[in-house]
Amino acid sequence: MHFSNERTQKPFNCAEVYGIDHSPWVQAVLLGLTEKGIDWHLTSVPPLQTFFKWGVLMPVASLDAKSWKRESSSLLTDMGFESVIESDLVAIQNAWLGVTYRPEKRIEFLRSFAKAGDCSESFFKRSLHNFLRSFIALYMLTLITIVRVTNRVSVPSDWGKQFLHWERCLAASSGQFIDGVTPGSRDFLLFGVIQCHCSIPVPPLHALKEDGRLKRIRAWICSMQERYPEYQHCYSAQYFDTGLSPPINSSNFQQFVFGMGVVVMLAALPIVLPTIIFYILKTPR
Repeated sequence: MHFSNERTQKPFNCAEVYGIDHSPWVQAVLLGLTEKGIDWHLTSVPPLQTFFKWGVLMPVASLDAKSWKRESSSLLTDMGFESVIESDLVAIQNAWLGVTYRPEKRIEFLRSFAKAGDCSESFFKRSLHNFLRSFIALYMLTLITIVRVTNRVSVPSDWGKQFLHWERCLAASSGQFIDGVTPGSRDFLLFGVIQCHCSIPVPPLHALKEDGRLKRIRAWICSMQERYPEYQHCYSAQYFDTGLSPPINSSNFQQFVFGMGVVVMLAALPIVLPTIIFYILKTPR
């Protein structure tokens, strides 16, 4: 997909981004590019050079065809947005913890990945990428399951509490966004987390919709949606109505191709699983 926005001066002309829009950090980078008016193209299969170096870690991006870089917060800084202080990064990570509930319904998890198909214009490339994306889906499913069963994160008893920091930030803001009159890095990172929770519904979504303490958060979600009316990866649009259309599902055929990829990967599990574990251990976090 290509999208441009002329509100701000472009620090770069174009960007190639690898990632899947279920990732909050991919979403943050895409939103930053959109805000800066930088034309971008999203691919859901990692380039070979980044796969051998970082596995399926996402996002990675090449700005103006320069070297590939990772880490959403660093990429946003490269675009000209303010860096995020450590305490806010911790608060964003805390708001993300609901992702550990994603593997509870494994079939729904895989079906949601199938629907979020590749964006390549070429039918052959799109089909090939959707087939290969099955490995990425199984990798993510395995990784999150390991995190969950090993109790590497503490699941909060109050899902709304994890967003109260941002409710206070909005109350202190000089504008309708966390970073003021216009969105900044914190807006993109947190809005990416919201999209993650909405792409495969998890318990925090109920708190975001219903918790009486989060009125400013709900207004902010609507403001973010209204700012990017042509953004085609906004999963929150189906839960917070501002007239924005939610993402369009991949075609039935492309979902079938993804499903065939899952079948092949599972049939080759003695090879696929060790590969997944290797890259989980190898990939920096």
